Amino acid sequence: MATMTLGAADVVRRRGLRQMRMVALSLLGLAAVIYVATLHRDGGWGYLNAAAEAAMVGALADWFAVTALFRHPLGLPIPHTAIVPTRKDSLAESLEQFVTENFLSKEVVAEKMRTAEVSRRAGEWLAAGNHAERIVAEGARTIGAALPRLGDEDVTAFVQGSLLPRFVREPLSPIAGHFLQSVVDDGAHHALFDLLMVEAHDWLRDNREILTEVVGPRAPRWSPQWVDRLVIDRIHREALAWLADVRDNQSHAARQAVDRLLSQLADDLQNDPEMMARFETFKGRMLTHPDMGSSLTAVWDAVRKALIESINDPSSTLRVRATTALQDLGKRLQNDDELRTKVDVRAAEAVGYVIRTYGNEIVSVISDTIERWDGREAAARIELHVGRDLQFIRINGTVVGALVGLIIHTLSQLL
Repeated sequence: MATMTLGAADVVRRRGLRQMRMVALSLLGLAAVIYVATLHRDGGWGYLNAAAEAAMVGALADWFAVTALFRHPLGLPIPHTAIVPTRKDSLAESLEQFVTENFLSKEVVAEKMRTAEVSRRAGEWLAAGNHAERIVAEGARTIGAALPRLGDEDVTAFVQGSLLPRFVREPLSPIAGHFLQSVVDDGAHHALFDLLMVEAHDWLRDNREILTEVVGPRAPRWSPQWVDRLVIDRIHREALAWLADVRDNQSHAARQAVDRLLSQLADDLQNDPEMMARFETFKGRMLTHPDMGSSLTAVWDAVRKALIESINDPSSTLRVRATTALQDLGKRLQNDDELRTKVDVRAAEAVGYVIRTYGNEIVSVISDTIERWDGREAAARIELHVGRDLQFIRINGTVVGALVGLIIHTLSQLL
């Protein structure tokens, strides 16, 4: 047997294999003792002798069959023995094909994912305890270790050598239009619009003097100053009231007008040749500007520093919001049947794609690994895992042989 490293589980398996071998051998020895002890005896001893004789035959036959799988019985090079060492490569290919056809099929995996209710279990796990916080903490640790390793030179080379030239060549108008349409359909822009309205209202409220500087010089020369002040006050109040109304009223006409404008822009970016050409022209001018590469690098450097600072602070807004978002996602996965169905379908599609694309490479690890093994090592490893159960074949062969021998002897006496 080839020398190989044994883990704790392998030691237990080897002990179990030796024990079952001893049981099977003991039964063979018992049958041999009974056979010798009852040889040439008449009467009822003949039945026991016949049973013992057949038991030895069955035990030896099944010992040969089990042993022949892994080595030459008694070291004799009998044809079609030592099957595993001599045919391990073809056996590995057959095992690989079996796994591919019966386990790595899209239908099998999809059914397993459906019955496993992966999305529901994931939702329960995310919503329970501090699991979401742990995920965010681990993600922050990983990102925090990776970001400092991205040097400015590497980022600059990637942006100027690969990213910008690719964006210049590729038509981005349809992509931008599709993305904008998705944003409008989902209402994702409403939060930004709300923020703009809040900031605009607060700025106008705190900067009345700027309105005076803008409107005052444009008042008629003949208008008294007290009239100008009244007009400016009225403009200021009306503008504040309008901004507050837009800010607080989700169905305001201005909001609807913005939605229509963005929807039309998204459609034009995808379907209007003139708008698409204007977008591509603007994109080309912007991306080929001499300062674009350095500007993007500077932006990236600022973003990276801000990210590192935020992810290293457990109480930062970024980490708190990420934790809350994961917890909310977990609750939605628990309570929203439609969302769970969508997640399960998308996950099954993703797994199906991986199987179709990389299934052969995944299962090839079976044949690649077994082909690297020495023949005797492969036999030893496989016997270590299945040899204990195979000893039951020897035990059953001994018992069944005894019963068959007893039946045959009984029939011969009756006839």
